[in-house]
Formats: sequence, C-alpha cells, structure tokens
Amino acid sequence: MNSCDLPEKPYWPAWKAGLALGVVLLLTFVWTGHGLGATGFTTRLTAWLGGAVAPAWTLHNDYLGPMLEGGKVMSSWITWQVLGVFIGAAVSAWFAGRMRWRVEGAMASGTGNRLIKALAGGLLAGLGARIAAGCTSGVGLSGAAVLSVAGFVFLGAFFAAGLIAARLSGGGVR
Repeated sequence: MNSCDLPEKPYWPAWKAGLALGVVLLLTFVWTGHGLGATGFTTRLTAWLGGAVAPAWTLHNDYLGPMLEGGKVMSSWITWQVLGVFIGAAVSAWFAGRMRWRVEGAMASGTGNRLIKALAGGLLAGLGARIAAGCTSGVGLSGAAVLSVAGFVFLGAFFAAGLIAARLSGGGVR
C-alpha cells in the first residue's frame, strides 16, 4: 500500500507536539547526557568527507582536524540522533499519509527560486549556528531546558528576527 493511498491525518495540536518534544528532550538528556542539536553532525560529516577527499589538509585544519582524531562520523551520538530524526520523520509522514515529494512554497515563488532561497537560508543558518556554537535546537531548546540565560536570550532574539524578516520580506506572519 502506498502512503499516498492513506487518508491524510491532521497535524497534532501545538500543545501535544510541544509536550512530546519536551519528553524527547528529557529522554535525550537522560539517555545520552546531551541535549538536542544537529549542526555538530554536519560539521562531523564535513570533517569525514574532507578526510576522504583531502586527508592531509583536513587533519591539519584547526577546526576540522580534531574531529577526525575523535573517530568516525558514525561513532558520534549526534550522528545517530540526526539519523533517528530522519527515520522518525519518514515513518511519521508515511503513517500520517503525508509522504510526498514536493517543494514547499514553490507555488508562491517558483520551484527553482524557492530551492535557491532554501539553500541560501540553510547555509546562512548553518553559518550562524557554527558562529553561535549551536543551532536552534542546541542553543534554544537544550539551553532553555537547563535554564541557561543564553538559551532564553537566543530564543527571544531568534523569534524577533523571524518576525522582522517575515515582515520585511512581505510574507507576513501567519
């Protein structure tokens, strides 16, 4: 049976999704000793790919080199977290009848333009996450969960910047 044949189920209410996210965050702290985060995986993946393509350069790089010394990408807890998120999202989409290949927002700006905007936004978000020493999950969710002032400051600034960007881009807030 194809997931497209399944009736599309409604999204969870925000309070249920937030509660589930909180439980997952708590279990992540208990089980792994770490909070949620994802950019560490992309950095490790970059180091691993660099080690395969240009091993001498990557090993001598002050930023990427130490990650090669720490072992392979697959031995890191964050790799398994990111793979688990991907698999969990795919399984959830399948059972919710929402498994489809599509480009969100393509109707408004065209597929190519939307993909370019998504890539640019992703690169900027990744750069910001590396500069801030953590992504929205790592600094915001995990930081706030341990009552870090930086986590709360980040979340406030993140939402304010999102609201301003939405207004300036003409997208508005929905």
